[in-house]
Amino acid sequence: MIKKLAYVIVASMAFVACKDNNKFVINGKFENSTPQSKVYLFALDKADPTAVDSTVLSDKGDFLFNYPSEDPNFFKVSIGNNEYMIIAKNGDDIKLSADLSDPTMKYSLAGAEDAEKLETLNVTKNKYMAKIDAVQRKFDEQVAENPDKRDAIMENIRPQYTKEIENLNQEIMKFAKDNSGSLAGFYAINLLNPSEYEEEMVAYADQIKSKFNNNPAVTEFLVRMANLKTVQVGQPAPAFEINGLNGKKMSLADFKGKYVLLDFWASWCQPCRQENPNIVKAYNTYKNKNFTVFGISLDKDKVAWEKAINTDQLTWSHAGELMDFEGPVVKQYQIEAIPTSFLIDPQGKIIAKNLRAEELDAFLAKTLN
Repeated sequence: MIKKLAYVIVASMAFVACKDNNKFVINGKFENSTPQSKVYLFALDKADPTAVDSTVLSDKGDFLFNYPSEDPNFFKVSIGNNEYMIIAKNGDDIKLSADLSDPTMKYSLAGAEDAEKLETLNVTKNKYMAKIDAVQRKFDEQVAENPDKRDAIMENIRPQYTKEIENLNQEIMKFAKDNSGSLAGFYAINLLNPSEYEEEMVAYADQIKSKFNNNPAVTEFLVRMANLKTVQVGQPAPAFEINGLNGKKMSLADFKGKYVLLDFWASWCQPCRQENPNIVKAYNTYKNKNFTVFGISLDKDKVAWEKAINTDQLTWSHAGELMDFEGPVVKQYQIEAIPTSFLIDPQGKIIAKNLRAEELDAFLAKTLN
């Protein structure tokens, strides 16, 4: 009996000793899967988009990956159209499970610290997404019953929808701050819309700038946030020259001494076109009070651009690079979504960003009256 127990202890020690700390392990199981289906592992820090490893499902839907990553990094497990994000480093033994028939692609992670943090985030996201989906279903059902009252129903339900979105974003923000020492926190902050949470994301970059030095995604984020700092409220608006609608050079300096709404938009952007009447109203109300608008188009089609200007009656100065999001001025101002606008004071300082509708009118009324 003593010999047998000693053998078990030695065998256990041998097993522990054989654990490969030069790799991580992903033990996965997919429900409602097809045996022998291909599963792929992608390393998201690689410029090469091809998988770094692949395997096939067992008859029970099991699979296994072993792969090296000295530092924590982002990986993606892919099967068919389903993709599952993972954070892993050498020595991690991660358990991944999912139901391939679930259209929401929910999945569970366990077995390693970063993986479990990501699981916590996913649970929070799923909880709020279920609430958001419920509001959407409520809207769809009411519209189906009263299709002629769609706009009224939307106005009634919009506050509920907005509230749930805001609740989700606040939970994501809290998670990111509470887990700033983990890539799970970094992943969370990148779920937010930069145009709405710019200040918070720039502050987060300052918080993590000495961490994750070897992670390409974090490095890119830090560079992007450093650039974004240059176009934050309180900063001098970066100078530029650009071709006007008539092909002649224009510059931001041409408007110095006035309050200028620098408006990035495009003819193909429906939210931009919906906002245009509000800008027209503001322009007509305050154009004699040292206020003007300078429109920067992201259009590549000059004919469509000019047509939109005429249709929407945008009677202010216009310029564009005909390069979509790749134009130098668009990149200089860190434009990742449109509409995006900057209100610049007579001294050339950015005093507000992305004011819409009533917000724009209220700000101008307070500032110019």
